Amino acid sequence: MRQGNIIKLVALVLLVAAAVALSIKPLMDPVKGIPLGLDLRGGVHLVLQAEQDKDGTPITKDDIDKAKAIIANRVNDLGVSEPIVQADYDKKRIIIDLAGVTDPDKAVDILKTTAKLTFRDTQGNVVLKGDDLKDAKGGQGQQQGQFVVNLTFSSDGAKKFGDLTTKLIGQRLGVYLDDKLLTNPTVNTPILNGQAEITGYDTLEAAAEDAVLMRSGSLPVSMSIAEKRQVGASLGVDSLERSIQAGLYGLIFIFLFMLIFYHLPGVVANFSLIVYALIVLWVFWMFRVVLTLPGIAGFILSIGMAVDFNIIIYERVKEEIRAGKSLRAGVESGFSRAFVTVIDAHVTTLIAALTLYAFGTGSIKGFALTLGIGIIASLFTAITFTRFVLRLTVGISPKMKTTWFGVRRDA
Repeated sequence: MRQGNIIKLVALVLLVAAAVALSIKPLMDPVKGIPLGLDLRGGVHLVLQAEQDKDGTPITKDDIDKAKAIIANRVNDLGVSEPIVQADYDKKRIIIDLAGVTDPDKAVDILKTTAKLTFRDTQGNVVLKGDDLKDAKGGQGQQQGQFVVNLTFSSDGAKKFGDLTTKLIGQRLGVYLDDKLLTNPTVNTPILNGQAEITGYDTLEAAAEDAVLMRSGSLPVSMSIAEKRQVGASLGVDSLERSIQAGLYGLIFIFLFMLIFYHLPGVVANFSLIVYALIVLWVFWMFRVVLTLPGIAGFILSIGMAVDFNIIIYERVKEEIRAGKSLRAGVESGFSRAFVTVIDAHVTTLIAALTLYAFGTGSIKGFALTLGIGIIASLFTAITFTRFVLRLTVGISPKMKTTWFGVRRDA
């Protein structure tokens, strides 16, 4: 009996156990852990429809791309973690998933607002647009309890604003966001430094919201709400708990099946599944993969494929042992014979996952992404870790009984 192999196996088990224990807190952390999607965390699903203007100007793909980029900037400024912003070019729509939003109505108002910043003279004529705005930030005004939006123009914008304020000395200059008058101050002196201040806000929050709209830029087209669906936080928690429960039941049945039908290799397969799950979950964490209900389904499906990989290999190993080979030779030969079959099956499934990810949207992408990551991880685990552990196991003793591998030889 080789004690070196036993020591290595014990050390490996302890190492994996420690890895599992140390992984629970960072992976399950509600803030820094694996990000949860709308259906697991609660939030709002929003579909914005691009509308043609009064002149009937057609909406182009470039308009949708610009609208998507501007809305994405606004979402980021809202501080929403792991948002999903997608474009549907055929229907001229922007699809947004905001998980964990506490005030969905306010978020919707900010996202769908066109936010065209204009400066107008006393006759209501637009004399300057906000296209040359470089930055906008909410802040405290000079007077107690007064809040403002501080504007900073680009170099070209600063020159235009300086020329405008020089021309309009003694006159009022209205500042509008879309058709809403924000402030209508009198120009007392030329403003040549490219800095301006919009006053009249009662709260810092209101000033910050308008600053987000100004800073992100105006939408190239008007947007209307085509669909709005809110998912409560309690419903998301319930979905997550049920998903975890279903996954645990599935794992228990898989573990029992492998133990009953494959004995010692079944133990190795179950051990490898734990390592596989750790690898997949840490990949989710590292690349900030947003986990949704379809994503969990893809993960569970990939677990089934990982088990299928082991079953194919173990059946080949049993065939080799029945043919009279030793356990060590049977393991090596079984892996070699099963390799091509397993690779073919996994590659075809991976191609399907890539196709779904490339052409799907929303939840379909989540399913495809978790399935693809799972397939790659299962291949890696089976080819390296499972094979390594089986080699250590059969190397413990040359007199190991074949019944431990589920094979009975005739006397």
